[in-house]
Amino acid sequence: MRPIRTFNVTPALPQRLEALRTLAYNLHWDWDVEMVDLFRRLDADLWESSRYNPVLMLGTINQARLNEIAEDAGFLAQMDRAAQRLEDYLRDRTWYKKHRSNPVPNECYAYFSMEFGLTTCMPVYSGGLGVLAGDHLKSASDLGLPLVGVGLLYQEGYFAQYLNADGWQQEHYPINDFYNMPLHLERDGDGNELRIEVEYPGRTVYARIWRVQVGTVPLYLLDTNIEPNNQYDQDICDRLYGGDIDMRIHQEIMLGIGGIRMLTALGLAPTTHHMNEGHSAFMALERMRVLMDAAGLSFTEALQVAQTSQMFTTHTPVPAGIDLFPPDKILHYLGHYRDCFGLGDAEFLALGRTDTGDFSAPFSMAVLAIKTATFINGVSQLHAEVSRDMFGALWVELPPSEVPIQAITNGVHARSCVAKSTQALYDRYLGPNWAQASPGAALWERVYAIPDDELWRNHEQCRSQLVVNVRDRLAKSLVDRGGSARELAAAQECLDPFVLTIGFARRFATYKRATLFLRDLERIRQIITGQGSGRRVQFVIAGKAHPKDIPGKELIRSIVHFTRDEGLSGSIVFVPNYDIHVARDMVAGCDVWLNTPRRPREASGTSGMKAAMNGLPNLSVLDGWWDEADYIRTGWPIGHGEDYDDPDYQDDVEANALYDILEKEVVPLFYDRDPAEIPRGWVAKMKEAIYLNTPRFNTARMVKDYANHGYFAASDRAQALSADHYAPGKELATWQARITQHWYDVRFETVAMSDTTDLRVNQPVKVTAAIQLRDLTPDDVQVELYQGTVAVDGEIHAGTATPMTYQGQDANGRSFYALEMEYTASGLQGLSLRILPTHKYLSSPYGPKLVLWANPESVQLTMGVVAPA
Repeated sequence: MRPIRTFNVTPALPQRLEALRTLAYNLHWDWDVEMVDLFRRLDADLWESSRYNPVLMLGTINQARLNEIAEDAGFLAQMDRAAQRLEDYLRDRTWYKKHRSNPVPNECYAYFSMEFGLTTCMPVYSGGLGVLAGDHLKSASDLGLPLVGVGLLYQEGYFAQYLNADGWQQEHYPINDFYNMPLHLERDGDGNELRIEVEYPGRTVYARIWRVQVGTVPLYLLDTNIEPNNQYDQDICDRLYGGDIDMRIHQEIMLGIGGIRMLTALGLAPTTHHMNEGHSAFMALERMRVLMDAAGLSFTEALQVAQTSQMFTTHTPVPAGIDLFPPDKILHYLGHYRDCFGLGDAEFLALGRTDTGDFSAPFSMAVLAIKTATFINGVSQLHAEVSRDMFGALWVELPPSEVPIQAITNGVHARSCVAKSTQALYDRYLGPNWAQASPGAALWERVYAIPDDELWRNHEQCRSQLVVNVRDRLAKSLVDRGGSARELAAAQECLDPFVLTIGFARRFATYKRATLFLRDLERIRQIITGQGSGRRVQFVIAGKAHPKDIPGKELIRSIVHFTRDEGLSGSIVFVPNYDIHVARDMVAGCDVWLNTPRRPREASGTSGMKAAMNGLPNLSVLDGWWDEADYIRTGWPIGHGEDYDDPDYQDDVEANALYDILEKEVVPLFYDRDPAEIPRGWVAKMKEAIYLNTPRFNTARMVKDYANHGYFAASDRAQALSADHYAPGKELATWQARITQHWYDVRFETVAMSDTTDLRVNQPVKVTAAIQLRDLTPDDVQVELYQGTVAVDGEIHAGTATPMTYQGQDANGRSFYALEMEYTASGLQGLSLRILPTHKYLSSPYGPKLVLWANPESVQLTMGVVAPA
């Protein structure tokens, strides 16, 4: 029976407890351990059973308990302190104000992501990308940035995982009850649900807007599970990464296009738009349409203006991980944008193609994002290098090292991942500001003043708590699937709180090689059992395989089977349904964090950063963030960053390296104790992990990097190009069209050098050039001398570019440039000249993707000097 009317019934809190409602609906409680204690104090069992959801807990707690707690002076004092702490937090975010002295009016940064991992009770994320996005919002709040998040609210989210009796991953999809989650439904001035409309072929799809308050940062999420949408359209926001290619394109249209319309409906006009992965790249189409309709811009002008304020972060180090859509799908779903822009099919599809002449090529969301962004970055130094190779074809004439994809290495939110007791330890010895302190801050030296025994006893407590929590979760999962009494008894005795514990938790994709440690079964069995030494090792493993990833599921089952076959179920434990809560237990309670990806396919990896913040050494292949960490002082590297052609050989080599490190370094260092049972050498490595990694691989540092290198500059450019009814934007678009039309008429005529006979290191050489610019002017170009070592293939691969000085023109219209240079290294050195476009409104000379090099076959080389007559 369908109701004739619905109501959202909220908890009936005693007036004295109203502050709890405010605290519950701001996710700041997730990274404030004292607030978590406050909610746990209300009802510890209900806190656990609600999946740590204060809103649900307040709606289901016994009214008598609320009345009782309203008379508890101790609880009320704790609540009042928490409320005051939240009020102070919301008021005192000052980093942005101190470092952005002259912001543009109403500055706002919109951060688009397909998923956000914020807290356990909001399961609308799948893994690292989502948790990184959630941490980005938390640090933006800590820093006081005017940032808003944009995403989708999934009715079922990502799946919940359980294992059947054979160890095979099964999935079920619990329904998210939005009315009992820390969400606010956005309404208009009349109290009606605020809704937006998005056109799909033959119909309009409606979405309402929910808000999650993340400290000072609002996260707005679209929800299509409403009438009058048909069932298919209601399911657009059903499952994260579920469905077929049509459902994926539906979701990405809603995220990108719907996200822009949602911001407009909310009265927000962001000055910067940040695409976290390519899922939201359709936003560029909508922004250009709006600019053309509202400001009367042409397509090329709208593209120039939109690009100026858009940023793109790529997280995918392999081409197979990029969303690609068949051309006919793009034209079917988005052909109305082609018509709005006045483009042909090939011109429109070229926005998402690297080779614009390949009319059968799929449409790449990453390429669309790159072509419509002013700032592009990878998420580690190594990943940026890989990305420059992946996308370098978009800048055909640029050396790979100069492809304008920067590196902003990921980080993690310290207060969200460091254990409560460990945070208290850091607060005590480092001071309360350690979570946001920059690398090099004086307080980090105090890490070495933490007494060894205090740090070690705290870690032992975390390990013991991990063992208890793993046993409880295993027992619950066995009860849920009808496990035997024998299995339940074994689960209650698994793991030993005094044994060296290695953690491995991540998505079960095959390239992450979760079973590499099982490459030699006999050798790992000896390591685990401590054969010959009594020094045992145990593993805690967690992670999900995508529902359609059969090889990933096979990896999980192989681990389960090995532990059973070898009688090691107490020493190798797979923890089902990995989530934020399990992750926090593991990064705090394990002793070593293991990571074995096939280099260079791990873009960054963040779980190892969380472990390091808790004092855990990492044991990892040199990939992602670990490749740029101090992997000697803070852990152990597996290999030395080698690349292999034979994956089987690589697995053999790196598995053997892993075993050697465990046997010869990790196990002895952990079990080498002094008379007080303190492993002094191990504790020293823990301190190095904290000292070196916590300030560097922290989202406080990461978000500051995004602000300093991306948000501020993009907002400034957006303001500059929109001034005077977009006159600068129009000027830039007109200039770029002229540059493109005449670029290939430009040519180098003569390059002259002073005497280079018997050239020596640091010997000055004057280089001059005569260039025919034709219809361009010296103000349109930047001429550079490019010098460097000549490799065995006769090319300069990583040279240095230096601008040359304009000397004037001669009567024949030739432009002359000069520079005095020298070589600082001996050996076979070379030089060339190149021309790049330049304009006062251009964010980078690489933006137009035009480079003209001096051709050795056509340029005239002479000795001496050429100059205007």
